[in-house]
Amino acid sequence: MEVRARAPGKIILAGEHAVVHGSAAVAAAIDLYTTSSLTLLPEGEDGGAGVVELDLRDSCLTFSWPCSRLRGALGEVGGKAGAPTPCSPDELAAIAKLLEGQEIPEAKIWLSSGLSAFLYLYTSIMGCKPGKAVVTSDLPIGAGLGSSAAFCVSMSGAILTAAGAVGIGGDREADEWELFRKDDLELVNQWAFQGEKIIHGKPSGIDNSVSTFGSMIKFKKGEMTNLKSRNPVKMLITDTRVGRNTKALVAGVSERASRHPDAMASVFHAVDSISEELSSIVELAAEDEIAITSKEEKLAELMEMNQGLLQCMGVSHSSIETVLRTTLKYSLVSKLTGAGGGGCVLTLIPTLSASIVLEKVATELESHGFCCFKVEVGGRGLQVCRG
Repeated sequence: MEVRARAPGKIILAGEHAVVHGSAAVAAAIDLYTTSSLTLLPEGEDGGAGVVELDLRDSCLTFSWPCSRLRGALGEVGGKAGAPTPCSPDELAAIAKLLEGQEIPEAKIWLSSGLSAFLYLYTSIMGCKPGKAVVTSDLPIGAGLGSSAAFCVSMSGAILTAAGAVGIGGDREADEWELFRKDDLELVNQWAFQGEKIIHGKPSGIDNSVSTFGSMIKFKKGEMTNLKSRNPVKMLITDTRVGRNTKALVAGVSERASRHPDAMASVFHAVDSISEELSSIVELAAEDEIAITSKEEKLAELMEMNQGLLQCMGVSHSSIETVLRTTLKYSLVSKLTGAGGGGCVLTLIPTLSASIVLEKVATELESHGFCCFKVEVGGRGLQVCRG
């Protein structure tokens, strides 16, 4: 039987960078998904003990490991479908050896950490049983939209479901997708976080939590608060396709804060106020067009202020400024999301805006070599389909 699980990407609505310095940040799920499917195979297929295969469909790459080789490297692992234990240095070294001989293109060497996370999740939960996993995604990789977290969450959900470790809450979407029970989502999130640690070293846990639970989350000093968006919020996401070094950008903000402690403390305090106010606004219910427009105008103003403060932190980029200028011509407000220095930019789409305006702005942005996606913000988290 095939199990499919899909998990959404995420955006940061407010608070990036300042969150490292104690301010609140607001993150939200978007309706772009990574889908992981898993089919367990009978022992002894292919004339031996079988293989574990990972098909990265979008990259046109397939990787496989004989189960006998996995056992030889990792021993009798698996069956630990309860709370996960972190991947030890010895396990990580053994997994690294399993990647030797795999034909990873030089241009995609960054896939190594994702393959390591997959092997950790699969063997820790399922053991060395043969199986085939297939991954597809709507999300651009390395653009700040939580692609690695969506991979870890969807893969953890698929493997845990196939292992019988989690159930389904009975709440079904209009199509075939079903939701997990809350306790099971907690377990999936714990496993996904361990996968994220293999990929990123010291992740905050925001990305995998948003991808698992969906909706919106306020994050401050290690505390997460779930927010309920009362009205649909739509955004145009522009991927500038400019790569950036997140660690260097974070370090640059810290260096600026050490050079100008009082001024930057004021910047971080202002960002905290913006995140807190934005959190309150998204939870307000707007019942008519006037109330909806008023709510969206306040969100737009907060986004605009947040972008100005991000410029103060030194994390904007010429590509981001091009998006800001372009959308402003159409009276639309934008801000960067994530690390900055390139990456993605959010543009709030007012409920009453004409679709022709959106088409024009997207066409102009794409003429600069950018890529645009229209998304709904604050939707469902992890979902599963069996059969």
